[in-house]
Amino acid sequence: MRHLKTTIHPDIEHLDNKTVYKRNAARAIVLDGEDVLMLYTERYHDYTIPGGGLDEGEDVIAGMVRELEEETGAKNIHSIKPFGIFEEFRPWYKDDADMMHMISYCYSCKIDRELGETDYEDYEVKNGMKPVWINIHDAIAHNEKTMAESPKKGMSIERETFLLHLIAKEML
Repeated sequence: MRHLKTTIHPDIEHLDNKTVYKRNAARAIVLDGEDVLMLYTERYHDYTIPGGGLDEGEDVIAGMVRELEEETGAKNIHSIKPFGIFEEFRPWYKDDADMMHMISYCYSCKIDRELGETDYEDYEVKNGMKPVWINIHDAIAHNEKTMAESPKKGMSIERETFLLHLIAKEML
């Protein structure tokens, strides 16, 4: 799978002599014309691509399908194709490591437009997460406005907006 981008959090001055927690994630890019399936999160006022961390030993595509079903209620997931890898180095605030190395495996796929029931984790419910179909250009503009107005923006919204720009350029 092609490498899309590597980002390093500004608080990480170098990658040498660090204890690293490695996290593999899978993300699902779902388009229907110019509409993209996103997760809107009320707490952060942003749009993110469905997906998340893989369970220990879980196959990447199986994890992508599981996350897509849980977070959006997607049905009839098919035509899965590799899109690319987005790599991040972030500070890790737990005792077992200094930083997190997250690798997001991104795939495009097709689903039925009508969504079923979601199966959110508690923190996702508390954050006000919900699946939405939105015009990709509106999602990009919204995230860019959120980044411009928020001094606390994180790396996630930057990753998501980078991916949305690339998806719009290559897949529309």
